[in-house]
Order: sequence, then C-alpha cells, then structure tokens
Amino acid sequence: MSTIIYPAPIFGPVHSRRLGVSLGINLMPADGKVCTFDCIYCECGFNHDFRPTLPRPTREETAHALELKLQEMQAQGLLPDVLTFAGNGEPTGHPQFADIIDDTIRLRNRYCPEAKVSVLSNATQLHRRDVFDALLRVDNNIQKLDTVDEAFIRHIDRPTGHYAVSEVVENLRRFKGQVIIQTMFLKRLSTAQGVPAIDNTTDAYVEPWLRAVELIAPRQVMIYTIDRETPDRTLAKATKKELDRIRDRVLAAGINCTASY
Repeated sequence: MSTIIYPAPIFGPVHSRRLGVSLGINLMPADGKVCTFDCIYCECGFNHDFRPTLPRPTREETAHALELKLQEMQAQGLLPDVLTFAGNGEPTGHPQFADIIDDTIRLRNRYCPEAKVSVLSNATQLHRRDVFDALLRVDNNIQKLDTVDEAFIRHIDRPTGHYAVSEVVENLRRFKGQVIIQTMFLKRLSTAQGVPAIDNTTDAYVEPWLRAVELIAPRQVMIYTIDRETPDRTLAKATKKELDRIRDRVLAAGINCTASY
C-alpha cells in the first residue's frame, strides 16, 4: 500500500514533473492524512489508513519553518522555482489558509522573488470566500477536475462531504481565467467481480470534460497520469498516445495544455 506521508509544515525540495524545483508546504498533520477527497490513486494512501494524532501546523509554525528553510537554501545558492502547497491532504482546508498564503508571499518576496507560489487543490473549498480570494493572490492556482461524471467522481475521487460537479464548475468559472485545471487520466480495465472498470480517456468522458473546460476558460490545463504507487493496485497509467490525443483536443479549443506521462 502507498504510504507517502509528508513532513509538516515544510518538505523537499523535490522535482515536480510540472513545476520544477518545488519546496513543499504541507498544512496537514505530519503523521497522517486529512483530505476532503479519498482518491483511490492518492500516493498518500486511503484516509482511513493514516488517521493523524498530531494537529495541523499553525500559521506561526508554518511561517517560521518556511523562513528557516528559505534562509538555508539561499545560503546554499539553490533557490526553489516554486513554493507548492500540497502534502497530506487538501491545503485549503486549513482554517488559517488565507493568512498562511499572505505569509508565504511575503517570505517569497524577501528570499526568492523569482519563485512562484502554487496551490494544488481539489476545488472542494472554493465556496469559502477567504479561500477563493486567497487563491486569486497566488501565481499558480491549480484546481482538480478529473471528470464531470458524478458516478466516476464518487468511485475515483470519493469526496468525503458534499460535492456537486455543477457547483465546482461554476466556482471555477468565477476565477475568470485565473486558474489552472489539473486532470488525472487513468484506467482499470481488468477488475474483480463487483468492481467496475474505469477509463476516463475515452470520448464518453473527455468530450463533456472538455466542454466544461471551455466554460471555465482557464489559463492552462495540466493533464497527467499515475506516476507513483497507488493504494488501489489495480490501476494503470494512461498511455502517452492517449494523453497526447487529449492534450491536442484542448489545444485545438484554444487553451494552453501540457501533458505529463
């Protein structure tokens, strides 16, 4: 079973397929996972297998740890390309998320002004005004939309609370282009009895997803596939050919799109 549980509040730097040299900011507990999704492809495992005993890091703890790490990297002459909110769950679920974003921008401007501030989010907290406004202040507001098929989302992303695709799409439209859409493409063609096959690379999924993307009109779309071990071992990567085909359809719609294999 996949068990990548990240330190908190700072981890890395790591090399990101999409973002470059990334210094991670994990606003979830250091010993477990807290997320509003329970994705069957999550590298951090299933929520119920890694229930934390520690609290989330506070705003003050996060800013202090980030400043120390940036000072260390500055002294080494190895500054990050990006400061990325990710880790053991949904970063926007932290009650002090907006204030932490402001602290991070301040520290970025002081120590590594060329670096971008990125947030990897599953779009479940966009109804909160403080979260929405904070995301408008970051450089890379990266929001997940794996499909617009409700049944697929229930089976693959497995939201832990209220989730309606129509509401998520409408909230993403409210960014007026100041958003990047991130989509995971994957498949499971051979399954045990009672476990449905899945494949969101087919036109049945891609075409309605693309229509939603066109409505959202993001500045960029990032499509990708499985790269690390998943807690559901029956999953398989989308092929390069399949990702390239989807990428080309997004590009043909006039939207910048990258594919990570």
